Amino acid sequence: MNQYWKDYQGDDESFWEHEWDKHGTCISTLEPGCYDNYSPQQEVVAYFQKAVDLFKTLDSYSFLAAKGITPSFTTIYSSASIMEALAAPRGVEVTIRCRNGELDEIWYFYNVRGSVETGEFVPTQPDGAKSNCPADVKYLPKTGTPPSTTVTSSTGTPPTGTPTPGAPFSGRGTLPVTSGGKTNGCIISGGTWYTTGTCATYTATASGDGFSLTSSKGKCAVTNSVLTCSASVTDPTIFTAVADKLAYDGATDFYTNSVPTGSVQAAISVQQQATTLSIGWKSS
Repeated sequence: MNQYWKDYQGDDESFWEHEWDKHGTCISTLEPGCYDNYSPQQEVVAYFQKAVDLFKTLDSYSFLAAKGITPSFTTIYSSASIMEALAAPRGVEVTIRCRNGELDEIWYFYNVRGSVETGEFVPTQPDGAKSNCPADVKYLPKTGTPPSTTVTSSTGTPPTGTPTPGAPFSGRGTLPVTSGGKTNGCIISGGTWYTTGTCATYTATASGDGFSLTSSKGKCAVTNSVLTCSASVTDPTIFTAVADKLAYDGATDFYTNSVPTGSVQAAISVQQQATTLSIGWKSS
């Protein structure tokens, strides 16, 4: 786990807890009643062990490199070529997911003959959410920095189009949500997505190279990968703006399981899920 299943934000235990709560608890063959001489937490160990064992068989880097696709700050690859390279070793397609045009996740699918712990995992075609990647994507190295570029101006002033940190998030405003190319509802005071009713008013306050957000419920933070605004938040997240959209860790894509309807509110996550959305700003 410490080698193969790391949290990109450095909070491994919270990430593992989230994975078990969201995925492991849904597996019927891991119910305690399925075990002879059950020991507490035995099913948790089985879930994570099987996930790591499967991961070791899925050398995505080598699958791609075999087709001449390697991480690069400058080369652009087609989504089709990436998916073809990943499908070749297993004989079935995969789903790829992107953030801001960059390859971010690869989803492999299996049917299980028997239990998760002892059954046979048979590669199968994707089911559920499809790839959200554009036709051409970046496949970036995990470490290092991209080549620097220099912009000069003969007047000594910033060139036209240079972004101002936080702009347009400043003062008071609402957070409209765009999904599927259409504006649909907004983020309400607790940090959830609501498609009916009145939008909550937020205050954007400059902080360092970005800004924090506060609603009537309190300060806002991404906690355990979920956006939350609450009086219990003492360490607010510092967001930035990219192309007039709210950005977290430089990415403007946020996620939820499905588009909320009626009185339903949807939790907003930075971990990829079925529905992708972006969050804008409308000054009050």
